[in-house]
Amino acid sequence: MSTNHVVGQGECLTRIASRYGFKNYRTIYDHPKNAEFKQKRPNPNLIHPGDVIFIPDKELKTESCSTARLHSFVVPSARRILRIVIEDADHVRQSNVAYEMVIEGRAYRGTTDAQGLLEQSIPVDAEEGTLRTEKYEWPLRIAHLNPVADSNDDGVSGLQARLRNMGYDPGNIDGLIGPKTRAAIRAFQAKNSLTVDGELNESTRAKIVDNHGC
Repeated sequence: MSTNHVVGQGECLTRIASRYGFKNYRTIYDHPKNAEFKQKRPNPNLIHPGDVIFIPDKELKTESCSTARLHSFVVPSARRILRIVIEDADHVRQSNVAYEMVIEGRAYRGTTDAQGLLEQSIPVDAEEGTLRTEKYEWPLRIAHLNPVADSNDDGVSGLQARLRNMGYDPGNIDGLIGPKTRAAIRAFQAKNSLTVDGELNESTRAKIVDNHGC
């Protein structure tokens, strides 16, 4: 039965689609009744807690097969691709570096590409993990990156998370501009030849998003 779903913190479209029995999130994202949501969130990877999404009815699929025989039907488990660019403390991309990523107790190993990018298929419901290289270790909060526009905190939590991802310390990701967040903003502004005032003005916001990549 069709329904409306209110997005919670840490949810992504792939996870929501899987919850309602859809293999591809685009079945929901591209539905005509989600046109306004799609316009508001043009990047399907960046949705916000509180967003309301229409969930359509599932369509019954049939398969023809011969009678008087046993048949096995395999439904692939839902997974998604996690993409991360690894940089060192000086924001230099770590190309061709071995990594180990532990997601929900399972270890994944590989090597970044020439641009420092890793791509790893992970369970659709994964939320937390740890990423390690020979020199560094980072905690992971998967699908917790909020957009910086059309949010009830004026995009502050999304900007805080991006600053943290880039190696700055904004304190708690709480949507509040406290002393630690202002210090992180100042450090970022100084590093990027911006006016150092600790304010999330338009030029600072744009530079944070540009440097972060989304």
